[in-house]
Amino acid sequence: MVTKALRTLWAEPRPANPPRRVWRDGVLIGVLLVWSVVEAVLREDIMWRPLVLAAMVVVLAPLWWRRTHPLAAVAVSFGTLTAVDVARILAGEDAGLLTSIGGVLVLAYALFRWGAGREAAIGLVVIPAWLVITHVADPTSQADVVGAFAFFLFAAALGAAIRYHAYARTRDIDEAKAREREQLARDLHDTVAHHVSGIVIQAQAGRAVATSHPERAAEVLAVIEDAASRTLTELRTMVGVLRASEGAEFAPSQGVADLGRLAGQAGGGPQVDVELSGELDDLSPVVGAALYRLTQESVTNARRHARSATRVAVRIVGDAEQVRLTVDDDGAVSTAGGSPSGFGLVGMRERAKLLGGTFHAGPSAGGGWRVEAILPRAGAPR
Repeated sequence: MVTKALRTLWAEPRPANPPRRVWRDGVLIGVLLVWSVVEAVLREDIMWRPLVLAAMVVVLAPLWWRRTHPLAAVAVSFGTLTAVDVARILAGEDAGLLTSIGGVLVLAYALFRWGAGREAAIGLVVIPAWLVITHVADPTSQADVVGAFAFFLFAAALGAAIRYHAYARTRDIDEAKAREREQLARDLHDTVAHHVSGIVIQAQAGRAVATSHPERAAEVLAVIEDAASRTLTELRTMVGVLRASEGAEFAPSQGVADLGRLAGQAGGGPQVDVELSGELDDLSPVVGAALYRLTQESVTNARRHARSATRVAVRIVGDAEQVRLTVDDDGAVSTAGGSPSGFGLVGMRERAKLLGGTFHAGPSAGGGWRVEAILPRAGAPR
């Protein structure tokens, strides 16, 4: 068990796409350097002031690269501190180091937050080794030694915990996107199956009348051609969207015409009003199903999360090229609609993206929460 855990740790890769530098990095290093200069000037027990300040620059500079090169930053900083402490031991100096070295706690955090498993394992050797040597160079009580180890272990544990949380968050978001892709593919399956069933029925009817009424057979062929064209359009729209193999219904999905079912008031919640306008005929069935599901999810979120909401206004406007959906509630902004990073919103955003549209959710200018989606009438071309 222990061996397996160590092998897993050793094989752990670095997190993808770590941020390189942010403005806070410069502020942190600047504050630590100023702190070092002030302390070196004011403290009387500091020997070799220029050398100590130069060493502190070397120790603190790697904070710039702690995310992209965490082990190298730890090696340079703690290697420099180890060399300084060894020199103090050999010279017999009892002067302490600058307290600004506390900034290297950030490196312990960064090593476990951004480093690979083997880098973290190596760091677990480098950092304690310096702690032992610095205790020899500057003897302290046993409680201080335990406290020093505890500080660095806490920083490392904090980095590992935030790393795990980020992994879990990313995994949950990916799962939410995958579920939405599967559901969208199910909608495609339902639509295509419906069209194909109609084609088969029309073809059978065409065969039945082909001998006795050839002119009616031509009409049937025109209907079959139109249905086949629609089916090909749906397939081109959603090529590449995967679906699970378990069964789906052979019936058209709910669409814009079914939005009236969401209107009204349920369970003492807010009143839902649905308004449809513009050109909404002949929408792609997949787009119609997406509009229904986006509206359904938005209304459900408003009923669950919009504190003190009394009204939810759903408006769908279509034109020659696209359809715009807006869902507004008058609830408290702090909780209306849930968090913008919630998994339900992740799925809604993914569905709109797959259809070549856009999606936005957040507080509205007039108060309350707004969900807005714009979809092309025929879906995204593939």
